[in-house]
Amino acid sequence: MLNHQLDLMYGALADGSRRTMVDRLSRGPATVKQLAEPLTMSLPAVLQHLRVLEESGLVSSEKVGRVRTCRLQPAALQAAEQWIADRRAGWVSRLDRLEEFLNGEEQ
Repeated sequence: MLNHQLDLMYGALADGSRRTMVDRLSRGPATVKQLAEPLTMSLPAVLQHLRVLEESGLVSSEKVGRVRTCRLQPAALQAAEQWIADRRAGWVSRLDRLEEFLNGEEQ
């Protein structure tokens, strides 16, 4: 399950337009229109990108009347951060052992 969620998240972030939307949402909630302003694409295309972000768990949206407001879900990034931290810890450990070996400190 975790790997599937990470696949969706990294897939969503693989697109520059979606990263632009996430960057904008990191500063606070925004309407679909506000998210679309800096992008050179149609509103339906923006909505498709938002759907990918929502399916990945990175973004949630709420419609009030005719206005859809989107919000970043920072908790969704915690799984990716933990995955990266776990990999980093393993790499650091291996590099430390390599350094000890190269310095002749290996017991």
